[in-house]
Amino acid sequence: MAYTTIDDPSEYFQTLLYTGNATDNRNLTNSANAGDFQPDWLWLKERSSTSSHQLHDSNRGSSNALLSDTTAAEDADANRVQAFQTNGFQVGTASTVNQNTITMVAWQWKCNGGTATATGSESGANPAYSQQVNQTAGFSIITYTGTGNFSSSVVPHGLGVTPEVIIVKRRNDAANWVVESSQTYNARGMYLNLTDGTVSSGTDVVNKDSTNLSFVESDNNRRVNHDADTYVAYCFAPIQGYSKFGTYTGNGNANGTFVHLGFKPAWFICKSTETGSSDQGWNIFDTKRDGYNVDNDQLLANDSGAEITTDRLDIVSNGVKMRNTGSQTNSDQTYFYMAFAETPFVSSKGVPTTAR
Repeated sequence: MAYTTIDDPSEYFQTLLYTGNATDNRNLTNSANAGDFQPDWLWLKERSSTSSHQLHDSNRGSSNALLSDTTAAEDADANRVQAFQTNGFQVGTASTVNQNTITMVAWQWKCNGGTATATGSESGANPAYSQQVNQTAGFSIITYTGTGNFSSSVVPHGLGVTPEVIIVKRRNDAANWVVESSQTYNARGMYLNLTDGTVSSGTDVVNKDSTNLSFVESDNNRRVNHDADTYVAYCFAPIQGYSKFGTYTGNGNANGTFVHLGFKPAWFICKSTETGSSDQGWNIFDTKRDGYNVDNDQLLANDSGAEITTDRLDIVSNGVKMRNTGSQTNSDQTYFYMAFAETPFVSSKGVPTTAR
């Protein structure tokens, strides 16, 4: 039995904590078990103060940020993230990433070191695109330019298997963050920047198979392929022992639902899919910001607020255990989640890991 294909998840995902000092050209260094770690998708958030989430990637260039809690277009600032480096990244003096005395978290995913694995020019209905892929980690980043065609327009994702989660954001103008997953209700999408549940009508705006993303619907709220607009798409396929995407049903009980992952998660995000869940956000937890159960503080991907200290769940060696009756994570509703591992429950050699 193959328990995992990735014995050391720190080779592909890292959480780094730091405190801002307002100095320019500041190098922030990772300490991955596997050695040097260069991020390709970098997600920064102030913990002890309020500012928008700053999302950067090596396709778009380090200085270009998108904000997960707003619809805003891409914004360039040379004083924010200045470079991706072989063992971390460099920040400037921008208050959103390096304000003096403010505590910060940096979530980081590795793809292909910023090197495109495939590119394509516009061809008929198909957009021009640039793609970098890491099939081992089940992750690809694609930038593309829309054609406005919603009947036969495709972009290859490079994963070799059908992705289970796709996150799309228009870059050059305001638009919602579209989250599409085969795990959500009737495959309808949600919005990363909003507290809404799944959209109340319609279907996917991004279809997917083992080769391509297909843009099948025009919707002003879910803009994914409008003519001459620029986009970024983050695509994820599950990797046993490293990543898992799915749903669970809360029970409204302090002895809450257990979500089996097959690994101890380093990062866990969950969101109610219910259409009436207008007050329930995208809850992000990780193992670096606290260190023990049940004190796992949360940040909300859809909100610029500081860290929330409400105790909601335990992070354990093979999943998460809900410990709160609140509607954010454990009322009698269906919740979508994404998780990435700190350690597999059992290594590829059959060696079990220890609990937190």
